[in-house]
Amino acid sequence: MAFPTPEQLGALVAPIARNHELDVEQIRAVRAGKKSQVVIALDGDTPPTLDELEEVSNELSELFDAHEDAGDLNFGAGYTLEVTTPGVDMPLTEPRHWRRNRGRAVALIDADGKKELWRIGALDETETRVALIERGAKTPAVDARLVSEMPKAVVEIEFKAPPAAEQELVDAPFEEVVDA
Repeated sequence: MAFPTPEQLGALVAPIARNHELDVEQIRAVRAGKKSQVVIALDGDTPPTLDELEEVSNELSELFDAHEDAGDLNFGAGYTLEVTTPGVDMPLTEPRHWRRNRGRAVALIDADGKKELWRIGALDETETRVALIERGAKTPAVDARLVSEMPKAVVEIEFKAPPAAEQELVDAPFEEVVDA
């Protein structure tokens, strides 16, 4: 059996993640000398605790070991498993990423590297459009954009609360802040 692909591992990981109400955000499997390294990033509408990640890690380790013993997986001389959450540098690509980061500052970076700074507002009912709130304006403008057509988007770390005018728009339902 060849070294497992992220897709093969994803088919094994997804049911366990779902049982814990988590989404698989990324799987990386690489040979690292004689041993292999498997890194799995999980997230949920409620971010997982360290105890939850440990529980998932134990379940996955048992599952991978059983599949290795059966000859279905081959990590080589052994593997290191790391179960973690995605970092703040993970691009926002799915509606759930936008929903989970509502209220946070975001940078949209186009193909030329030009950066637009916004704050994430509500998603519409179908989670296809997101309200983006202008940052730094006395009376912030709101722009609705299709999630599927967003340029690269990453959360920006802030150390202070957003201005009241921005927070008011963040807290409002999509339909109230975006002109249909």
